Amino acid sequence: MRKSTFISLTLQVTKVELLATATTFEFKTNESDIMSNDKKIVLTLDAGGTNFVFSAICNNEEIVEPVRLKAVTTDTEGCLATLVQGFTTIKEKLDVEPVAISFAFPGPADYEHGVIGDLPNFPSFRGGVPLGPYLESVFGIPVFVNNDGNLFAYGEALAGALPRVNKALEEAGCKRRYKNMIGVTLGTGFGCGVVIDKVLLTGDNGCGGDVWCMRNGMYPFVIAEESVSIRAVRRVYAEMSHEEIGDLTPKDIGEIANGTRPGNMKAAQESFRQLGQVTAAALVNVLNIVDGIVVIGGGVSANSKWILPGMMEEFARPAGTFTGNLLPTLQSEVYNFEDPEQRKAFLEDKDVFVNVPHTDKKVLYQAQRKVAIMVSELGASKAINLGAYNFAINQIEK
Repeated sequence: MRKSTFISLTLQVTKVELLATATTFEFKTNESDIMSNDKKIVLTLDAGGTNFVFSAICNNEEIVEPVRLKAVTTDTEGCLATLVQGFTTIKEKLDVEPVAISFAFPGPADYEHGVIGDLPNFPSFRGGVPLGPYLESVFGIPVFVNNDGNLFAYGEALAGALPRVNKALEEAGCKRRYKNMIGVTLGTGFGCGVVIDKVLLTGDNGCGGDVWCMRNGMYPFVIAEESVSIRAVRRVYAEMSHEEIGDLTPKDIGEIANGTRPGNMKAAQESFRQLGQVTAAALVNVLNIVDGIVVIGGGVSANSKWILPGMMEEFARPAGTFTGNLLPTLQSEVYNFEDPEQRKAFLEDKDVFVNVPHTDKKVLYQAQRKVAIMVSELGASKAINLGAYNFAINQIEK
């Protein structure tokens, strides 16, 4: 499944104004921004291939019990009706008018104009459906478009993994702080988003951060998503166990891997290890450009116990030269932040001050290049919602 589209409907009490979507977006986190936004409510939606989860956020906090409706993927009218129903149900729970409605929806799409394209898993949108303009006509309010991989990274950079790692560094007495975040979602498909120093990378064509179509690290003539998805876990388990897997889910296979459900334990563990390996093979390329913290989320990431070792193995895999030398494929050393010993090593301050020749001055020397990989504590849905909330608020303020 390709990265999802993010749609934001913005309502201002004094006027209704359609705002154009830019190619980069910066979020605000200082106290004055938070105070100015404390009355603004944004309705959100995490639209997956199985369920649509509607909610509302104010000041970076979910303020209602989410509403889950079954996703409608084959009937355009049914899908549109479900979206209207979900947002209406959430809105009726509020005492204050929302300033925006924001939701992720499967792509590809023309993000700027709100047109949903030929979705593999949503055949009802074949040929292009102007979902954004339709919703504008229904609600009388403007629409913004983005995708869920970007919003996951955006939310994690603002209120999740990035603040978490920087707080841990501060508490450990380490002088270093991180500004860049790569957010990866592991689920129906292989999603990714990039935030560079508080700026969300979307790209000139809305494709910034896409990794799902990169070359597969195990099968070079196959896309990465074929090994990084729910279907990949099921396929590898079936191949290695030689069993009819029926309707086994990654959750079921995870229980087999943990020994709490009957089945082929080694095959289950290997299905997640391979997913981790191909994930990391793609991220090696991203890390050499972005150079920051990696956070993984999504339903399949619940099995990170078996995924992370495969990722760490791949991160450490060297590449050779024609002369026979082996070199690391990453300039930075990657630490598994979820492993206590590796977390401690990552947080250790190895930066030193060195003398400037022929002066009495000293400068900081970052002698070690290091990044960390983490598992989302927010969860993909909440991180996406927080990204959606802040995106809408910032666009309103512009």
